[in-house]
Amino acid sequence: MDPVEVKIENDSIDFEMRVYEGRPATINEVNIVGNTRVYEHVVRRELYTKPGQLYSQSDIMRSLRELAQMGHFDQEKLVPDISPNPDNGTVDITYQLETKSSDQIEFSLGWGATGLVGSLGLKFSNFAIQNLFNPKSYRIVPQGEGQTFSINARTNGVYYTSASISFLEPWLGGKRPNSLSASIYFASQTGYSQRYLKAYNSLYSTYYQNYSSYYGSGYNDYYQQLQEQEADPDKYLRTFGVSIGYGKRLHWPDDYFAFYGELSYQLYMMHDWPYMILTDGNSHNLALTLNLSRNSIDNPIYTRRGSQFSLSLKITPPWSLMNGKDYSMMTMQERYKLLEYHKWKFTGKVFTPLTKDSKLVLMTRAEFGYLGHYNIYAKSPFETFYMGGDGMSSYSSYSTEYISMRGYQSGSLTPFDPVTGRNSGYVYNKYTMELRYPISLEQNATIWVLGFAEAGNCFANLKDFNPFDLKRSLGLGVRIYLPMFGLMGIDWGWGFDKINGTDQYGKSQFHFVLGQEL
Repeated sequence: MDPVEVKIENDSIDFEMRVYEGRPATINEVNIVGNTRVYEHVVRRELYTKPGQLYSQSDIMRSLRELAQMGHFDQEKLVPDISPNPDNGTVDITYQLETKSSDQIEFSLGWGATGLVGSLGLKFSNFAIQNLFNPKSYRIVPQGEGQTFSINARTNGVYYTSASISFLEPWLGGKRPNSLSASIYFASQTGYSQRYLKAYNSLYSTYYQNYSSYYGSGYNDYYQQLQEQEADPDKYLRTFGVSIGYGKRLHWPDDYFAFYGELSYQLYMMHDWPYMILTDGNSHNLALTLNLSRNSIDNPIYTRRGSQFSLSLKITPPWSLMNGKDYSMMTMQERYKLLEYHKWKFTGKVFTPLTKDSKLVLMTRAEFGYLGHYNIYAKSPFETFYMGGDGMSSYSSYSTEYISMRGYQSGSLTPFDPVTGRNSGYVYNKYTMELRYPISLEQNATIWVLGFAEAGNCFANLKDFNPFDLKRSLGLGVRIYLPMFGLMGIDWGWGFDKINGTDQYGKSQFHFVLGQEL
């Protein structure tokens, strides 16, 4: 670029900036500095800048995004050093990285109707299964390959126990970003104490007073059945499940898209269990999940820009259409021996920076879920939606999906379904606007405050679904992300609307966040 004087008049000078386009610069060297946690080939495979390619600023920005998504480096300090050499038309790129720990430990205690419930979870996000027999790579577990290994356990010592193990390989074979995941879990709820039954019946006594006029005789029968229960150590609900999944990054419509498929199997074992429509027997849940997603967010912790969209279908074989049996004449054990359903879900989130420094961020989100059936007499009592509150269960439940709705009590927006005779949601929709501002973006603690507005509802069947029949809430909250413990926070919300069929409003509610986004 050469400045040329084209006019001089009094105390003013006009310059003409003459720009000459040079040869496109070719990348010569790509250096990585500061990485002490992950094997270098694991970092390099995420980069979009390769030696020999033409220099592109968009490739630099995309590489920084992928490094941030790995979770092993401080996202706020990802600044590349770009050194051009005009003499030979090349450029050297150095990525200055600051390693951070992304392993997490979860330890929590809670008090419920059955007493004290404790949970312990360990997540190793830089696992290396290839190094199992290489003791030098161990930091508690073998590390270096960027795999994820998680183990979780929860119990109250007497009535409830669960355990799960999962593994994720993000680059199967090491050459392409095709992922392989696997998990196995077991949960058991057994005989109730008199104290638990007293607390449980007290809860449903409140529900009965609120809902009996709205739900009619079906709820009356349900409440009466609960009142008659007695403590019995032989009663139980046990769940065993395994899954294996395969994911692939796509190049069309663009390379932010990904496809994921998972084959899963759950076995539900029940004996004299009054809180499900099937009180005795086994239910088998063999399902295939297909998920198409697009993720272009810039930072997985405090996101400033980008979007996330996900469309999924979880489907079982249509057993009732294949076996030709009359399900209306079957017993509960026969009807639900092989579960059948098709479950559709959509989630979309968009992050928009509102200030030049991109600190004040608006997050907008929309969700929709529908659990369908092939045969009304085989309508699944499992995989239903349970809406309201913080979206977290006191116990790990593999038969129900918990949907948060701040400003309302846990599960209070879940309708009563006369077909199954239980509180079961088969359709839901939810909309959220959240304004976020960071207090700290340091590596050791990321903290932000937020204000939110939410609207949503849950329905017992598709014919009752009304996308404009919404329960609304407003509130404030705070989030803290600690590398060792993950995401934590608390929200206060105010529910403005009446709960279906009652005179009860959501009003003031506090909600706790642990490891998940509401």
